[in-house]
Amino acid sequence: MKDIKPTNDVQAQILEAFHSRHATKVFDPTRKISDDEFNTILEAARLSPSSFGFEPWQILVVQSPEKRELFREFSWGANGAFNGTAGQLGTASHFVIFLAHTDATMKHNSEYQQQHMREVKKLPEEVIGFINQAFQKFQEHDFKIEGEQITEWSARQAYIALGNVMTTAALLGIDSCPIEGFEMDKTIDVLEEYFGVAPKLYKPAVMVALGYRENEPPFAKTRRDMDQIVSWF
Repeated sequence: MKDIKPTNDVQAQILEAFHSRHATKVFDPTRKISDDEFNTILEAARLSPSSFGFEPWQILVVQSPEKRELFREFSWGANGAFNGTAGQLGTASHFVIFLAHTDATMKHNSEYQQQHMREVKKLPEEVIGFINQAFQKFQEHDFKIEGEQITEWSARQAYIALGNVMTTAALLGIDSCPIEGFEMDKTIDVLEEYFGVAPKLYKPAVMVALGYRENEPPFAKTRRDMDQIVSWF
């Protein structure tokens, strides 16, 4: 299948960003993302959409080398064990962990939700009452989720923000790599002991490293053809 040809500058910029980005395994440790550009990346996360607008994620930016090393032993997707390097943990300009809210804050009618609707969204009480009923129906009847399933739902919302972070970075000429290669239980323990993250409230959803690639990717980008993934009716 031939690549789609852009018909204007905006399309060209978008397609170039997606063609050039790749899951960067080793970054150039001498190059750092500017504060302005990283703040733009964070703003893309902050402005990301979420189901019911509840924003069920938190973001940790881990810049201290000592703090990053706390994850090395059990973060096989970021420690360079596969390629004999310092990995993303040791080379990325910025290292981010997305936390997913648990059912402590995301079960329907929670205190967090009521505060969020009143203080952040500034909704009138009648609208809050309607959303409370709708969200309860969504959890209990439509999606039938409870307990850990609510945490998994929150993680899916966090992935929306993650996608926007990576796309924004690519448009800025900044490389990234999403990372799920870590042991969940050990990550939770480190977050609680060294970062003050209460596991009752938050669980790690995904990590992402950002910076500038040290080398070009060794393989050309491959994807299924459009007609293999899209069906029109």
